[in-house]
Amino acid sequence: MAHGFPIHDIEQVIPHRGAMLLLDRVLDCDAESVAVELTVPIDSAFHVDGGVPAYVGVEYMAQAVACWAGCQARERGMPPPVGFLLGTRRYDSAVPAFDSGQRLRVEARREILGENGLGVFACRILAEGRELATANVSVFEPPDAMAYLENEA
Repeated sequence: MAHGFPIHDIEQVIPHRGAMLLLDRVLDCDAESVAVELTVPIDSAFHVDGGVPAYVGVEYMAQAVACWAGCQARERGMPPPVGFLLGTRRYDSAVPAFDSGQRLRVEARREILGENGLGVFACRILAEGRELATANVSVFEPPDAMAYLENEA
């Protein structure tokens, strides 16, 4: 991954806060992809028996995509956008859980991004260079998220 954009503090590029901000830092970001990092916390709301269930990896991936979108927005002088996780395809995990204290690298690469705000990202989670989980993540970023939510209610 070629470094393309300035590396921002995670809270500058993602709308998540408090206990729902699951990532620690942005490692790299360019026009096509992003790499982020987290240390699996022992005090996570998702913590069970010494770790975090592997299915939480879908949210790690979704937040990596949100970081990518936030970095793109920052490059245009805009705040991080609000987007929605639509779903995943082919989520595959080599482990049942991510161990507490384990450092994870989450990568997301843009595969498709339409003018209508629909996108698909190829994502993976690694620890010490070993691939632990992969998936294709589908997302939606409406031009005006608040108006979209009000119309859907």
